[in-house]
Amino acid sequence: MSNQKTNGRVIAIVTMFFLYAMISFVTNLGAPIGVIWKNQPEIGGSNVLGIMGNFMNFFAYLFMGIPAGKMLTKMGYKKTALLGIAVGFFGVLIQFISGKASGIPGFSIYLLGAFISGFSVCILNTVVNPMLNLLGGGGNKGNQLNMIGGTLNSLAGTMTPMLVGALIGTVTASTQMADVNLVMFIAMAVFACAFVILLFIPIEDPEMGKVTADTVFEHSPWSFRHCLLGVIAIFVYVGVEVGIPGGLNFYLSDTTANGAWVNPDAIVNAATIGGAVAAMYWLLMLVGRLFSSTIAGKVSSRTLMLCTTFIGMILIVAAMLIPKSVTVSMPLVKILEGSVEMTTVPLSVLLLVLCGLCTSVMWASIFNLATEGLGKYTAQASGIFMMMVVGGGVLPVVQNFFADMMGYMPSYFIYLIAMAYMFFYALIGYKNVNKDIPV
Repeated sequence: MSNQKTNGRVIAIVTMFFLYAMISFVTNLGAPIGVIWKNQPEIGGSNVLGIMGNFMNFFAYLFMGIPAGKMLTKMGYKKTALLGIAVGFFGVLIQFISGKASGIPGFSIYLLGAFISGFSVCILNTVVNPMLNLLGGGGNKGNQLNMIGGTLNSLAGTMTPMLVGALIGTVTASTQMADVNLVMFIAMAVFACAFVILLFIPIEDPEMGKVTADTVFEHSPWSFRHCLLGVIAIFVYVGVEVGIPGGLNFYLSDTTANGAWVNPDAIVNAATIGGAVAAMYWLLMLVGRLFSSTIAGKVSSRTLMLCTTFIGMILIVAAMLIPKSVTVSMPLVKILEGSVEMTTVPLSVLLLVLCGLCTSVMWASIFNLATEGLGKYTAQASGIFMMMVVGGGVLPVVQNFFADMMGYMPSYFIYLIAMAYMFFYALIGYKNVNKDIPV
């Protein structure tokens, strides 16, 4: 019986790892698939409309951030996870169905699917971390499982734009959602298998809600200035994290005079290049997280934030100023062929890709600074932070609005302002000036 429980726990852990990866896989579909929709004749090449799938995915966090935490408390880990998986399956299914229609009707169906997928990702984000900790028995083992899951999450984020870009090649008006059916089938298959496996594995929930049930909350996280400013920092951070590679994907996939290419007519497989370059950004985020985990015990969150936001501002300013005629070679992973080749891209693209090293440490650093000294209000703050993930939808839309007006690189001033705010937060805004509030 003990062996059966052990085997069941191992299977559950592996299942959670796949769901951890699926969170990033589904989320990162927005920008590369948006490249397809923006080039449809009815959309007219609008970057704002092209990025709307990404917006809808993150917009769901605004509605589901806090309810997801309450569901976890009332329904338990297993039922909450099953619900999140089921919602994710239908969200991807609706996106797949959108490929059966064309024009505005198909685009509308796609946006609905992206919104529903966002509900799923928000729920899974809430449940997967504590569930892995529970399955690992807490402590160092539980933390280790979460680190492994985070690694798989980053790997999936790397693979998604690369795979979609390889399937698309060069986007034309005739490119359709059906060209990326493979990624939809992969997502639905993983969700379906995870649901069936988790359904038959017994998982005991820890005792939840008893500690906070008798706790009196005289205030809220909003009563702490450093938490309020940290909430804003989380909002703009997610926008930067998602928006930089998403904008690069659009920039490199654009074969008009507005795109990255000095001679657009000579470019073949532009979307493949765009997806591969965006994947490099996510890969550097993975590298940054692995490296930061080795120094986190010696370097404070504030120091990490000050250094990375300052470097990020320099990289963005340089990328905005350097003309696209200044080029550099970058490795292009051809995932379907299983090969790597060098490709020439504007130097500004490489500089923005390097921002992935900077953004890799920011979520954890902001969270640590914003929740310092909150005591019993920390859990409430976590729910608010989950809602603020909506910034990953809002800032890219704003950036692409300006991209349509002034061009891709000038529009990156949005992320420069966001970086500057996070630098301010690490410099001054992190200070807890409300230490008189009992926690």
